[in-house]
Amino acid sequence: MITRRSLALLSLATPALAQAWAPSRPVRIVAGWPGGGAADASLRLVAPHMQTALGQSVVIENRSGASGSIGAAAVAQAAGDGHTLLFDAAGQVSNPFLMRGLSFDYLTAFVPVTVFALLPNLLVVRSETPFRSVADLVAHLRANPGREAYASTGIGIVSHLAAVMFTARENLQVTHVPYRASSQSIPGLLAGETLFTFNTTPLAAPQVRDGKLRALAVTTPHRIPAFPEVPTMIEQGYDGFAINEWLGLFAPAGTPAAAVQRHADAAALGLADPMVRDRHALLGMEIVAGGPAAMADFLAEQRARVGRLIRDNNIRLEG
Repeated sequence: MITRRSLALLSLATPALAQAWAPSRPVRIVAGWPGGGAADASLRLVAPHMQTALGQSVVIENRSGASGSIGAAAVAQAAGDGHTLLFDAAGQVSNPFLMRGLSFDYLTAFVPVTVFALLPNLLVVRSETPFRSVADLVAHLRANPGREAYASTGIGIVSHLAAVMFTARENLQVTHVPYRASSQSIPGLLAGETLFTFNTTPLAAPQVRDGKLRALAVTTPHRIPAFPEVPTMIEQGYDGFAINEWLGLFAPAGTPAAAVQRHADAAALGLADPMVRDRHALLGMEIVAGGPAAMADFLAEQRARVGRLIRDNNIRLEG
């Protein structure tokens, strides 16, 4: 979840490329999802700039599965010498509360490098529905307890947690339909399998712009440039309602601080590039690049809030 305080922290760092450490061979960045999505696009936009700044090739390796934990496990076992990094998402803070029997501890296996970007969540419905606000949707759900369903991109994923926050606050009876792949939830909504979903802008925005979906709210603390006309959940009476997907870079535990800072500075240079920023904006993503210290504070806040949400609502991977 992103709050105004954490968003401000993430925006503090400025690139000042550290020269105390340099890679001696190609740098491998492991991403815990298949290629081709918005998260992969973010990394591939920034990687060439990192390569130039670091003076070594940057190789991206997609290792998908188990909410990113397969890729994370590979990096947790890697040497902390600065030549292997993990590109991860919000599963970094939710997985420890949901998964048992992991071969590593998320809290101790990695050190933060930098957050890349925020992927705001939109609350969307089909455009042919009569709902024009969150209040309209709530009124319908109250009048039809247990008869409607919402889509998510998986149990414990941000789209699920956002819906849990929403339905729990209103004490609504709604069926949860978790899809195995994030790309399936929007088609399921369009097909009428579900009534609404909270989903990231890269997934939902194209259908909103095409008029197939209507955005009722955004879950950031503030309105977003991609959809300035869409009010926040907070504006519609949901105080403190801020939960969004995010992307960030990690290094294995034991990686020298100088190497961590060098990677953070290299990424910051890439994220500051106007073309990179424009492409992120087109995908509906908001760059909030910061350094290791800011990311550590951000992660601590995320873990506390997400952990409390999962525990309080008894969310389990078994369903």
